[in-house]
Amino acid sequence: MNDLAPLLSPEGRALLDEVRDTDPAQELAVATRLRREHPAELVSAALGQARLRQRAAVKFGAEDASRMFFTPNGVEQSTRATVATYRARRFQEHGVRSVADLCCGIGGDAIALARAGIHVLAVDRDPLAVAAARANAEALGLDGLIEVREADVTEVDVSAYDAVFVDPARRGGRGRIFDPEAYSPPLSWAVRTALEAPRAALKVAPGIPHDAVPDAAEAEWISDGGDVKEAVLWFGTGAPGAVRATLLPGPYSLLSRGLPDPAVRRVGRYLYEPDGAVIRAHLVAEVADELGGGLIDPTIAYVTADTATETPFASRYEITDQLPFNVKKLKALLRERRVGILTVKKRGSAVEPEELRKKVKPEGPNSATVFMTRVAGAPTMLVGHPA
Repeated sequence: MNDLAPLLSPEGRALLDEVRDTDPAQELAVATRLRREHPAELVSAALGQARLRQRAAVKFGAEDASRMFFTPNGVEQSTRATVATYRARRFQEHGVRSVADLCCGIGGDAIALARAGIHVLAVDRDPLAVAAARANAEALGLDGLIEVREADVTEVDVSAYDAVFVDPARRGGRGRIFDPEAYSPPLSWAVRTALEAPRAALKVAPGIPHDAVPDAAEAEWISDGGDVKEAVLWFGTGAPGAVRATLLPGPYSLLSRGLPDPAVRRVGRYLYEPDGAVIRAHLVAEVADELGGGLIDPTIAYVTADTATETPFASRYEITDQLPFNVKKLKALLRERRVGILTVKKRGSAVEPEELRKKVKPEGPNSATVFMTRVAGAPTMLVGHPA
């Protein structure tokens, strides 16, 4: 079913309530029972929507997801609510009271903006996404702040709005799109639109090359719970050319200070693993400076130091052993330490963690973390534990 209208009817809504907590293992039996009283197509649509809501709970929270309407692409491509809320607050802090949300999808960003008290024009050319966005605004009691419009975003007049937010499609028939000019609409169009607005934010893939970032933009990489979620190009809300890494929850933000690459030094007592947003933003030097540390290798984003320093921007491990890459020696060491709970991390190594785990066969009550990496160019194993 490519139309949400039947699910928005009284019968459809009642059916959605009935199948809300359906166990996937019981879905066939539930469908068979419900088809005795409801059209088969409506039952299938309700069960499909229930599955989407269960998946969407990770991004939107169970309470909101249980009331919202989703499409498969909408669940996959929507911004996580925590990230959308952070972005909405940045707009709010700069006095933005109205935003044109272009390529709004099912309305996840529009919801966050409206909850920040911002009036939103939400635009998308996909009729199903527009229907979902409109239904979601109503379901969450935000339809007074969100106007949803089906249109080609390149033809919409946004001059009356304080800011523009653009989230171009970055997936095609063959999966993710890595070339910013292959986005829909292309990044160049989004940048031109941003430059014409008082303020703007463009959501882009976190793997965007730094040389593709316009000089007029502040580039921000955002992670949530340690997972890098997106990059945002801000116009009119920060210093042009600035680079920032932001970690959620928090938020904790780290700004570039233009530091040179850290020096390479011997492995100290502590190893720091910078957050992915820090690495993507090329801010490892700022973290190393904060920690009074250096790199273990010029090409590896691990920072080492002799002292323990608290920082939200990196995970800290205490290193107990440093070995040249040798599986037999590692296996003997782990057996001696009675390590049965083994975490394997890799950076700069071709060996897969699961492959190493099978070879060393950890056994025992103790735990350890093994880093397969390079130290000053040499394949190395560092053994330690979270500090």
